Amino acid sequence: MIDTIGTEVAEGEERMRLDIEDGIGVLTLCRPDRLNAWSWESTRQLGLMADRVRFDDTVRVVLLRAGGRAFCAGIDVTAPGGGITGRSGAERTRNYYEGIRWAHERFAAFARLPQPVVAAVQGYCLGFGFELALMADLRIAADDAVFALPEAQLGVAVDAGGDLRIAREAGAGWAKYLALTGRRIDVAKAERLGLVQEVVPVGELAAAAQATAAGIAANAPLAVQGIKRSVDAYADAAMAGALERTAMTAALTLTSEDAREGYAAKAARRSADFGGR
Repeated sequence: MIDTIGTEVAEGEERMRLDIEDGIGVLTLCRPDRLNAWSWESTRQLGLMADRVRFDDTVRVVLLRAGGRAFCAGIDVTAPGGGITGRSGAERTRNYYEGIRWAHERFAAFARLPQPVVAAVQGYCLGFGFELALMADLRIAADDAVFALPEAQLGVAVDAGGDLRIAREAGAGWAKYLALTGRRIDVAKAERLGLVQEVVPVGELAAAAQATAAGIAANAPLAVQGIKRSVDAYADAAMAGALERTAMTAALTLTSEDAREGYAAKAARRSADFGGR
């Protein structure tokens, strides 16, 4: 089951680490051997990190980065259930619904940090990885970055608001195109769509992202935080209501027969046969 109340991270179970230096809180996804695959535990730890940073006046900006060759390749498809069960289909759907709502609260704690968040993206940025990057205020990407929302290919909804944020940044048509087809786009197209603010060679990503974060950290923190709040208030005016619909859609699809078929097909590397059930 999801641990919704714990505040400790067991040794060896770290999904991310936080280092603070010169006004920059460097948050690093640290499971490179799993391509930083995401889980309920990752969501819990992201919320803990957000709570840690929020009232720390030594942190003026957050730099979100990842160890290894991928930013985040998405959810681990070998563990779709995540421990959520129910005595009936209705109860399981309800439990998924509340689980997704809880996850949204943790993501909101991160996305709504008073400090701006700069994401440094390399390699695969897929599924939830793409959604996480879109929660940042700015995205600096390496020229090998690849983006996609492949959830519909697995029979589930885009459950963390990534499609909504693409609609905000690039327009509803591109949000539907990417979410409905699951197609991958390279970093050049992501930049043209406004989903990435800067593209640099792989070897220069760390320095470029650090420089951007340092530039923000050098500015007046009250002004910086006020700008972020004002822009977000305008850009995210409809986000809360849309995410509530997303939570229900995600719960229904995660408990569907199509989801079981989609995950099984992915694990077996075959085409899925969806029946709309």
